[in-house]
Amino acid sequence: MRACQLCAHGRPGRWRWTELPDPEPGPDEVVVEVHFCGLNHLDLWVEEGALPVPVALPRVPGAEVSGVVLRTGREVRDVVPGVRVAVQSNLFCGTCEFCRAGEESTCLNGRLLGVDCDGGLAERVCVPARAVVPLPEGVGSEEAAALTLAASTAMHMLTHRAQVQPGQWVLVMAAGSGVGSAAIQIARGLGARVITTGSTPEKRELGLRLGAELAVDVSDPDWPRKVRAHTGRRGVDLVVEHIGGAVLEQVFSCLARNGTVVTCGATAGRQPTLALWPFFVKQHRLIGSYGRNRASLLRTLEWAATGRLRPVLDSVHPLERALDGLARLRERRALGKVLIRVKSG
Repeated sequence: MRACQLCAHGRPGRWRWTELPDPEPGPDEVVVEVHFCGLNHLDLWVEEGALPVPVALPRVPGAEVSGVVLRTGREVRDVVPGVRVAVQSNLFCGTCEFCRAGEESTCLNGRLLGVDCDGGLAERVCVPARAVVPLPEGVGSEEAAALTLAASTAMHMLTHRAQVQPGQWVLVMAAGSGVGSAAIQIARGLGARVITTGSTPEKRELGLRLGAELAVDVSDPDWPRKVRAHTGRRGVDLVVEHIGGAVLEQVFSCLARNGTVVTCGATAGRQPTLALWPFFVKQHRLIGSYGRNRASLLRTLEWAATGRLRPVLDSVHPLERALDGLARLRERRALGKVLIRVKSG
């Protein structure tokens, strides 16, 4: 099968196109013919060697996969060849105490597709059968690959790690990102009033089109004050944060008393500082969110099937031009999701 392998870390890394043996499923695994693979900042971290865990090279990246099941292992009973599926990128064991409680995002033996094992920048991928989810009617492979990782992350943040209530104020960072564009739609669908941010006029306009009532420029040092002014100086009830660094520090000044920050990323820095006095005086909360549970992924696809959630597509590239898609992410030119089309038709 054709595959795109990372051979050496860098910015950009060193890549090669190669032919790899077709994967063979283990007893509890399935082989998925990859139709589309979404690109994410995770792929840039893999490329750069910037993750806090080592990545064995060569590696085929790609965590956001949709396609069709080709083959199943001898112990697989509930997945059959020919079914259209999305792949849950946080591969979970299914047996630890957290998996048994439906908390697969905190699996004690979890692995990441495209990081700990080869991912979707190849014609076929082998994953545990428990990691595939049948696509609902009305959800295509392209749409699924644009929602499976980033949008389900946002769903997990807004409906599991925190719970948005109708009428609340929600600040969603980075409207042009996969998580941000999905979080705006989900928060609005849950009845919240949404404020968002964007680093360019195009990204701010996107946020407004998706349902935010205010989009502020984060390059303006005074942007938190504008957020508070829009809420009558009260502040927001919840911040969806996935940037880290100085941004995580700034969002606390946007919070109302008893407000919550839920964070799932650290693209701009992993060691922020926290002003502790206002944190406890205003009874703020900081909640970490990682990946998604299977229930969050199922809910994401259900919302897509009913038209409540739509991906924002930046561009679609054939597999042989996957590095062009990575360059769009690396250079921050993407407005929405970048997809790789692995199988035509």
